[in-house]
Amino acid sequence: MATSISTGSSKLHFRETVCRGQGCRQTSWVSDIAFKRCIQKELSWSCGVPKFLQIQRHNVSHYPINGNSKSFRTVTASWLRDGSTKYFDFSVIGSGVAGLRYALEVAKHGTVAVITKAEPHESNTNYAQGGVSAVLCPLDSVENHMRDTIVAGAHLCDEETVRVVCTEGPERIRELIAMGASFDHGEDGNLHLAREGGHSHHRIVHAADMTGREIERALLEAVINDPNIFMFEHHYAIDLLTSQDGSDTICHGVDTLNTETKEVVRFISKATLLASGGAGHIYPTTTNPPVATGDGMAMAHRAQAVISNMEFVQFHPTALADEGLPITPTKPRENAFLITEAVRGDGGVLYNLGMERFMPLYDERAELAPRDVVARSIDDQLKKRNEKYVLLDISHKPREKILSHFPNIAAECLQYGLDITRQPIPVVPAAHYMCGGVRAGLQGETNVRGLYVAGEVACTGLHGANRLASNSLLEALVFARRALQPSIDHMNSSRIDHGASDWWARPVVPMSLGSNVLGKITRRTREVRKELQSIMWDYVGIVRSTTRLETAERRIGELKLDWEAYLFQQGWEPTMVGLEACEMRNLFCCAKLVVSSALARHESRGLHYTIDFPHLEESKRLPTIIFPSSVNSTWSSRQLHKQHIC
Repeated sequence: MATSISTGSSKLHFRETVCRGQGCRQTSWVSDIAFKRCIQKELSWSCGVPKFLQIQRHNVSHYPINGNSKSFRTVTASWLRDGSTKYFDFSVIGSGVAGLRYALEVAKHGTVAVITKAEPHESNTNYAQGGVSAVLCPLDSVENHMRDTIVAGAHLCDEETVRVVCTEGPERIRELIAMGASFDHGEDGNLHLAREGGHSHHRIVHAADMTGREIERALLEAVINDPNIFMFEHHYAIDLLTSQDGSDTICHGVDTLNTETKEVVRFISKATLLASGGAGHIYPTTTNPPVATGDGMAMAHRAQAVISNMEFVQFHPTALADEGLPITPTKPRENAFLITEAVRGDGGVLYNLGMERFMPLYDERAELAPRDVVARSIDDQLKKRNEKYVLLDISHKPREKILSHFPNIAAECLQYGLDITRQPIPVVPAAHYMCGGVRAGLQGETNVRGLYVAGEVACTGLHGANRLASNSLLEALVFARRALQPSIDHMNSSRIDHGASDWWARPVVPMSLGSNVLGKITRRTREVRKELQSIMWDYVGIVRSTTRLETAERRIGELKLDWEAYLFQQGWEPTMVGLEACEMRNLFCCAKLVVSSALARHESRGLHYTIDFPHLEESKRLPTIIFPSSVNSTWSSRQLHKQHIC
């Protein structure tokens, strides 16, 4: 892995190349069964299909169903006799706003597999409270939204990306409304637009404090009713299927683990969208759902995708501090409960436990300062005063307004004895959002042919060094739509060889090890996970130093090697897969990417603050780029299968 601060343009565009195929492969086309949202149904083949497909040598990507075959589109999917391979035009990894919005668009042009790690609604989208930012008020402008985004991003944003997102955002909101998403309206009948930290105008479209849930509901309803979209729940993505053509890497789909049946299922597709969310669980406290273990970023990195800006981890300033509640929860949460930015936007005030308002001491924007400023200010207060949390007070506002704007927060707090209309809310920063990720161009393209990215897994250049509040859902909507045309073009120039399933060795579920050994491996892996999270919080948190980052790098490396050694001592083999083991290797990968990126940036900018380089340096206003490398790779940093060479 090679890490560097880019010395060239910060533009995030990639040239498109064509992989030229070879030879012909024998395939057998089998009428079998397909599953659509766990419903079994028969498939019928209406047309004769050749048993031999020639992969053309010119103007066609070497893809493992004939892209021009209309009969394929009518049957939606086929399985090989062993039931472990599926063929689709498009594979979508992730069921948040980016994945579902993309699936609905490409389903007009082909068959779509939506692969989701847990239940379809279990995504970061579903937990997004605040809303979606867009210029919908006559007093606002695209230029204002751009300026706020770039200022929040510490001037590391890609200006062209910012302009595209801010310009196209309003139309993406109108599309959601047309699909049935219901947002709050004011007494005048117009959309109620909230204001959040870092925004100069009211431009946040929301559904009370459950906006993500409402968007997810509307999108899932549309997906369920689309006959061309097949949802595969509880399918955990293991590794992307890639091949090499000279210096070019081509993506052919993904291997998954059905976590309920313990079966490895291979998806072969012409175009793949990675929309798997972030990596919040590299830290012990995060607002992210349990599925956010950095799987997409790690898979892409192993598949030779370029990674960018991983040092910029956003800590949301205000997650609910359980230890400050009148009634302590009986068991630890899997993810911290978010107290939306909109509470401060609506006039919420931050106090320390001495009831001293402190934000004006740190920034003239006070509680409306960007998230990185507020999180560092809270962190400073906690360390100076040796306290565990601070207080966010909205109780001075009318009770009816509080309950109508924040019903979910009010209900959550009330079940632990706290009435937010009368009492301040105990809050603490928590890992929230990865501003870095898989480097993407203006159409969601990556340097890996056939692989597109959207949502938190991507680094499009929009967020720069710090994400502006409520820009994440907006980015996901815009890039899901922008990835449509290149995906269709790629699909139309691609053919799938049904013999391609045998190009890669298959991952193996380790049932042969026995329940006792697997239990020991699981227990050890959980211990290692907690230790990694502790290292990241202690040494790679809100405030950093070179010494602490180097300590983290060393300790993470040692911990990873020790864990791998333990696995192999227990009989684990390189091709074996299990949910917790694969999550663990992805967490290690993402943690290392964050640390390497942080060590490479010798300045403090946005979310990356280091006491050794406390100032912003104009000469270093460049993205951090991580190029793939196979040097010193170990089991958890390699793809499980051997790459096929074109």
